[in-house]
Amino acid sequence: GPPGSNSVDVATDLLSTSGGSLRALARRPQRDLEAVPGVGPAVSARVSAALELGRRLASESPVARRRIRHPSDVFDLCGPRLRDLPHEEFWAILLDSQHGVLREVQVSRGILDASIVHPREVFRHAILENASAIIVVHNHPSGDVTPSPEDRAVTAQLARSGRILGIPVLDHVVIGDGRWVSLAEQGALDGGGARGAGAKD
Repeated sequence: GPPGSNSVDVATDLLSTSGGSLRALARRPQRDLEAVPGVGPAVSARVSAALELGRRLASESPVARRRIRHPSDVFDLCGPRLRDLPHEEFWAILLDSQHGVLREVQVSRGILDASIVHPREVFRHAILENASAIIVVHNHPSGDVTPSPEDRAVTAQLARSGRILGIPVLDHVVIGDGRWVSLAEQGALDGGGARGAGAKD
């Protein structure tokens, strides 16, 4: 701002010239903004650009999120990426309250083990994204989707952590060669799993 004032003072003065209304301020031409002491061409351009961005944001339609209703939806989402890999990868699908996909996050790469897939790595992303629930998924490079004892141990560990944090694990889906299996359907989770009936082609 000019001598004796700061940027907050200038912003207050700028807003007061439009009756305290951002909408009114957004309608004013840049040359009017420059009449306020401390506002030159560069500042007026930044203010106009910021207001225009706000207007465009307000007019945007909500982004339609892909929803997960069934373990087959998990396979459709993650299968093309995971089914042909020569190594195991473990991913978390972060969901909103309507089971819409917020984000897919790779948690680990390599042999699945409870010491590698630590709950803090899975739920750290879920907390940052304000996820309401998660689904975890990993692949079996052999193509055989039969859950291993390690798969079940990881599922139980994550389910316990999710209950404590209030971010339920809805399912753990194992992906193979054109097939999948839902551990929720096999009773590895305490309810809330996606619907289906075991391994599917």
